Amino acid sequence: MRGATYNQLMIFQAIVEESSIRGAARKLEISPPSASKALKSLEKNLGLPLFNRTTRSMELTEAGQLLYENTTTAVSSLNAAMESVHDLSTDPKGSVRITLPKFVYQWLLEPIYADFCRQYPEINLEVSISDATVDLISEGLDLGIRFGHKVQEGMIARQLTSPLKEALFASDDYLQNYGIPKSPNDLSNHRQIQYRFIASNKIAPLSLEDNGSQIEIEMPSALIVNDTDLMVDAAKKGLGIGRIALPIVEHKLQNGTLTPVLEEYWETYPGLYLYFPQNSQKARRVRVLIDFLVERISSYNGTYE
Repeated sequence: MRGATYNQLMIFQAIVEESSIRGAARKLEISPPSASKALKSLEKNLGLPLFNRTTRSMELTEAGQLLYENTTTAVSSLNAAMESVHDLSTDPKGSVRITLPKFVYQWLLEPIYADFCRQYPEINLEVSISDATVDLISEGLDLGIRFGHKVQEGMIARQLTSPLKEALFASDDYLQNYGIPKSPNDLSNHRQIQYRFIASNKIAPLSLEDNGSQIEIEMPSALIVNDTDLMVDAAKKGLGIGRIALPIVEHKLQNGTLTPVLEEYWETYPGLYLYFPQNSQKARRVRVLIDFLVERISSYNGTYE
């Protein structure tokens, strides 16, 4: 790769991520001819085409795919290094992108994100709601929040919460009609509101804990949903037994809107973790969000409404 420059590789990475030269130029705030010239120079230095071009699309060649895979981390590290030096003389500014599940946003981020935006007006915060396991680097994200067992490998992780229970619950009307289960075996005579993961299209299995052992439970289906609010609403309307992380329904269990089911068998999840690539924290715009979230969430004792 003799003759290839950091600038050429950065532009190449942007073209891949934006799927066009014009999109890369907008992202990098340069002219399209400058981006096109840098790509042509890189291809000339390598002696190979990096894209198959048509009037409507640009697709990576085998060489282009290999170069992208082998330079993504390096370019990200160089970008972080350059930004960390530049940050020494400026206030935090730029874009910060975070991914987290919907219930985590509603429980932990919704009460505090406006405070962050007011405290750092030069930072453009982007919140991506997703239950999927996300590759932060390939998706251009800076931070993620997930349960500990779902944190992407190779990331730095900071624990935000203690372990959480997965609650089973139902309405009083449902329990009056179907009876109150006394043991996991009784669930075969009940109906479950099931959850389907959007990304994998798989139904979430139901697990309970019995004397330290995990047991898988099969139940007749009442309804399948892919949204936590819909899960709670269906249970409130008496359609079946719902199951979801305790903070989502804790308030409703306390005020009697919903009734806990088989509480002594609830499964324990690892706590929620904030995670990010090693180089991300070098950028001040990312570091201030990390510090803000760790400080505010660790001291936040509110309940999910």
